[in-house]
Amino acid sequence: MERRLSEFFTDETADKAGLAASNVKTDLVKKDPVVTDLQYDSRNVKNGSLFFALPGLHTDGSIFIDDAISKGASVIVHENEIHEKKPDVVYLKVKDSRFAMSPVSASFYDFPSRRLLVTGVTGTEGKSTTVYLIWQLLTLLGEKAGFFSTVQRSLGKEVIWNSEHQTTPEAPVVQRLLYEMANNGCRYAVIEASSHGLSKKTNRLGDVEFCSAVLTNITHEHLEFHGTWEQYREDKANLFRALDNYIPGPESDFSGPFGVINADDKSLRFFADATRHKIFKYSASGREADIVITAFENSAWGNWYNLYIPAAGEFIDVRDRLTGSFNAHNILAALLAVSGLLKLPVRKITPYINKLKPVRGRMTSINRGQPFEVVVDYAHTPSSFQAVFPPLRSRLNKTGGRIISVFGSAGERDTQKRAQQGEIASGYSDIIILTDEDPRGENPMDIIEDIAKGIEENKTKEFRRGENLFLIADRLAAIRKALNCANRGDMVLLLGKGHENSIIYADHVMPFDEITEAEKALSENGYR
Repeated sequence: MERRLSEFFTDETADKAGLAASNVKTDLVKKDPVVTDLQYDSRNVKNGSLFFALPGLHTDGSIFIDDAISKGASVIVHENEIHEKKPDVVYLKVKDSRFAMSPVSASFYDFPSRRLLVTGVTGTEGKSTTVYLIWQLLTLLGEKAGFFSTVQRSLGKEVIWNSEHQTTPEAPVVQRLLYEMANNGCRYAVIEASSHGLSKKTNRLGDVEFCSAVLTNITHEHLEFHGTWEQYREDKANLFRALDNYIPGPESDFSGPFGVINADDKSLRFFADATRHKIFKYSASGREADIVITAFENSAWGNWYNLYIPAAGEFIDVRDRLTGSFNAHNILAALLAVSGLLKLPVRKITPYINKLKPVRGRMTSINRGQPFEVVVDYAHTPSSFQAVFPPLRSRLNKTGGRIISVFGSAGERDTQKRAQQGEIASGYSDIIILTDEDPRGENPMDIIEDIAKGIEENKTKEFRRGENLFLIADRLAAIRKALNCANRGDMVLLLGKGHENSIIYADHVMPFDEITEAEKALSENGYR
């Protein structure tokens, strides 16, 4: 894609980017370069790129400006003063270059979200699964849709894996993905909206026009970025505030924005009050809502539940193939989202639920003929532990099986949750093996010791190091230890990595796929 700078860096864009339009126009009288793409990493710059010099956590993007220019960058968006400027380069000084990426990117790609009906899904847990479920239902119902999440993406064609650990990409990537979806003929887009992406600090989603918003839940997470739980929730609510800015395109037959919220969540009213538009609610615990679960059974192969639709006075039996009782919430959210988008009654959508596929790395069972269960899940927060452990403990109590848990916690992230993870896991596990997740710049054993404190302070169950508590930083070794501990009827529960394809250390990134490694370890033990 190629566009003259003057074509997309309009007065409106300049104003939203925090730059005086008059200053730009003065420069453009003499220079109006062709921009071929948008980059914020100088290593990816090519001839004709517009380069955003971003302030970073460990370094300042301004030091890469000369490198970007040497590779062919024709426009530099920056916030720090530049004293020596190249005569053939356009320099655009803004208040905040990261914030400016969103309006500039949206304009460069000609506001692609206006050509789509975009649904954003936010929450602490269940985002990736709910995004994938909404996309599957739309597709099963014959609609052309795209999506992107922490795990996967589709631009209206095949589903591919997300190779990065980033839930919501930076604004240039967000806008490019939406642009490609629209060009591929998609009518709908479903995107995972993280708290980082919704924050005004990053503004990654600031210029996406959402027609519907979904909240799965809101609990303790990412305080290292947001500072407080209140700010975390405030940033999440920006998704619902965005509904009030939605303007249907001239040819749109969409009747109006709406939100979908988990009525079982304590922040229901806070999020409902963030928008003036209609809110649909769902409940798995009998609370007043638009769709309610009245009976429920779960198994290793999926769930059965009875749904009640108060407005229609209907009861509907539903079966899915998603292991884990918490997936019932995700199913309900997806049903209401698709119902609102397509203006279809829920009963018209429920027949497709048993065709839905689970997300890889979300309660994924591994079976190589071993006499015990091996399950991989992405759970990595206290609230996700509270969702995963109880139903598994209840099921294994009936057969006398033990839970052998393997998990860690991320480095350079919220440290408060580490002891909480340990405390929760110790209440349901029989053996715990603590290991690396993504240590990043922290000492791996320091992280593991933080988790161990929560385990050893749990007075209801005793854990002794070397007996039923093991600290093994090497995750490959930890998996093998867990499998060697397992007896017939037990469950080995591998938590925290899920779909991810690497472990991040201070000085390197180690390729790592939990499912593949577990399968390999089982093969080494003679299971095929």
